[in-house]
Amino acid sequence: MTGRRWRKAVLFALASLFIVLVVAGAALWRDPFLLVQADNLRAARAAGLQRHEVEAAGHRWVYAERTAARDDARASEKPVIVMIHGFTGSKENWYPLAHALGDRYRLVMPDLPGWGESQRIAGQDYGFVAQSRRVAAFIRAVSPDRPVVLLGHSMGGGIVALTAADFPKEVGRVGLFDAAGVRFHDNRFGEQVLAGENPFAVDDPASLRRYIDTVFHVESAKPVIPWPASAVVARWRARQAPFEQRVLDRIGRSDERFLPGEAATRIRRPALLLWCRQDAVIDPSALGLYAARMPQAAKVMLDGCGHMSIMEKPADAAHAVTQLIEKGVPR
Repeated sequence: MTGRRWRKAVLFALASLFIVLVVAGAALWRDPFLLVQADNLRAARAAGLQRHEVEAAGHRWVYAERTAARDDARASEKPVIVMIHGFTGSKENWYPLAHALGDRYRLVMPDLPGWGESQRIAGQDYGFVAQSRRVAAFIRAVSPDRPVVLLGHSMGGGIVALTAADFPKEVGRVGLFDAAGVRFHDNRFGEQVLAGENPFAVDDPASLRRYIDTVFHVESAKPVIPWPASAVVARWRARQAPFEQRVLDRIGRSDERFLPGEAATRIRRPALLLWCRQDAVIDPSALGLYAARMPQAAKVMLDGCGHMSIMEKPADAAHAVTQLIEKGVPR
């Protein structure tokens, strides 16, 4: 290539890059939330996940899924793991754990009805009991021929406890991660809930930062949401405030609030209880309360992480889940 042609090629490449940057900048200016969506898509691809939809229990569910590796004749018999997120959470919360688990199992991570991309219907109940029945219907839709390994985090843990107790045919093993649903030792979060507040409420970038700092202990695990995306996320969360308050009234202040702990006594399946010692949301004392009701459960207390064990310590959580699947023994 001559010097003139080389210069033309470089100038063309630079011009093309400039156009791409201008178009991308304009798109981000119109919708800064694209930064968050792009990061979620990157994490999903890194974990080998694909997006799917299904109708179950009168709702449209959106879920992420990865099939097990097809490396042997019994691939179709490999366990199915269904993961249920917590209050203000979404399927994306499970992506670090999904990545750590590898491709040994089929993984299914839904947005609960009312949350994330799944359908929300005005006037519907999205408390512990109603959601546990919907989760059972979802399991029948995505795994009709066999029980699943059902994992739940935070509010999702309370939902999972009820599902495992009331729908034993759908659940072969159960894991509760930093689970709500028992009267744990008083902490600031619990006191605020009992006082009628929403400790997770977000209405500006500063409160978004406080929310992240509350649920995470490990600095490197905290999601990075730069301005102006942080302002967009804060405004979106502010619009969710009425729904969040209604759900919190059901799971934190109604006669449902301790039903998961009561239901845990009826769980007969192999089980895992996993907490983080620095959890500032569901106090670690909750592990002992669940353990007293589930003597068959393996108990794992991780140090150096907060409420988001599944994101802060995914390798440790993945090891515990693998142990549950391979060595769990029913009582």
